[in-house]
Amino acid sequence: FSRRHKLYREELNLTSPAAPLPLRPEASWLQFHLGISRDGLYPRSSPTINRLLRDMQDFTTISADYSQDEKALLGACDCSQIVKPSGVHLKLVLRFQDFGKAMFKPMRQKREEETPEDFFYFVDFQRHNAEIAAFHLDRILDFRRVPPTVGRLINVTKEILEVTKNEILQSVFFVSPASNVCFFAKCPYMCKTEYAVCGNPHLLEGSLSAFLPSLNLAPRLSIPNPWIRSYSFDGKEEWEVNPLYCNTVREIYPYSNGNRLLNIVDMAIFDFLIGNMDRHHYEMFTKFGDDGFLLHLDNARGFGRHSHDETSILAPLSQCCIIKRTTLLRLQLLAEPEYRLSDMMRESLLQDRLAPVLTEPHLLALDRRLQLILKAVRKCIDTYGEAKVVANDTTQPEAPASDRVKLTT
Repeated sequence: FSRRHKLYREELNLTSPAAPLPLRPEASWLQFHLGISRDGLYPRSSPTINRLLRDMQDFTTISADYSQDEKALLGACDCSQIVKPSGVHLKLVLRFQDFGKAMFKPMRQKREEETPEDFFYFVDFQRHNAEIAAFHLDRILDFRRVPPTVGRLINVTKEILEVTKNEILQSVFFVSPASNVCFFAKCPYMCKTEYAVCGNPHLLEGSLSAFLPSLNLAPRLSIPNPWIRSYSFDGKEEWEVNPLYCNTVREIYPYSNGNRLLNIVDMAIFDFLIGNMDRHHYEMFTKFGDDGFLLHLDNARGFGRHSHDETSILAPLSQCCIIKRTTLLRLQLLAEPEYRLSDMMRESLLQDRLAPVLTEPHLLALDRRLQLILKAVRKCIDTYGEAKVVANDTTQPEAPASDRVKLTT
C-alpha cells in the first residue's frame, strides 16, 4: 500500500506546478488575521469569518503534516509501555491555497457516545464535534475567543496521504480488514493500529480550526490556569480543598487588578457549559497587555457527558463571586424563552456540513447548565451585593486602530 502510493506521489511531482501562487491580499486567512483586535479574534459582524469557514470546507489540501508539538515528541517514548489509548488527539496540520492552514482533528467518538463515568478527564478521547460546537457557542456568547472551526469530510487518501511529504506520516497508513484506509500516531500517544482512525473507506469526518498568526508575527504567552486540576489519579489542588482560595489569587499579579480575573471567570463559564475539565493553561496575545482577552483553544474534551454537570468547573465564579456585566446580560438573554441557548445553538450548528453536530441531550444540557450559572451568580449577589459582584464593563472605549495586530507579508 505504501509503495504504491510512493510511486503515485513521484509521478504526481513530475507534473506539479513549478512555483506557488502569490499571496492575495483578499485571502480569507489573511483578512482573519488582520481583523484580530483587543476585543476578540474577529468583529461581531464579520463577512470574512463566513468566507473563511467556506474556504476551509471547500479548498483542496495541498499538504498535510503532524503538528509541531507532536513532531517534537516523535521517538521520545517507549511504545511497549502504552497499554491504553491516551486522550491526546491524533491531529494533523492541513495547508491550503493562499497560505491557509488549519488543524484537523478526526472523528474518534460517535456523537451519541458519552464519556464513561470511570474515565479521568485527562485520558478521555477528544471529540471533533466538540471543537465545532465550541466555536458556535463562543460566538453566541459574544466572546469571540475560539478560532473559526468547521466540520469537513476529508478523503484521507487524496487529501492527506497523497499530499504529505512526511515519511513517518506516510508509514502509518494501512488498509483495514474491512478495506478502509486508516492511519495512527506513530509515537508517542497511540502507537498501535487498534488506536487508528479509519475512513469509510476513504472519507473521514473531522474538525478544521483556522490557525492563528505565527508567533513571530503575533507573539502569545501560555499561562498556567490558577484553577488547574491535578493530573494524577488521587491528587488535589489547593482550590479543590480551600473555599477561600480566590483570596490568595487576588493577591497575585496579574490577578490583583484589571480584567484578568474577570476573563478567567468568563473562561470558566464557557468551560462549564461545554463540560471541559481540561483547561490547564490559557494563551494571550502579548500585544494587548495584561487586560487582553484569553484564547479559548483546544476544546475537544468538551461535550463528553450530557447527563452530568461538573460544577467544580465554576470554581472561579463561585469562589471569587465576580462576573462581567456584559457576560451576565448575555447569559440572562439566553435564558429567555425566545432566545433560549439550546435553540440558538441548534440553529447555528445547522450551518455546518456535519450537522447534526450535537445530539439533542447535549443541546438541552446547555439550558440546564445556564440556569446553574445564573443560580451561582444570584447566590453571590445575595451574599455580597450586586455592586461588588457585577463588574461594569459596558462603558469601555473603542480600541484604537493601533491595537490591531499588524502583520507583514
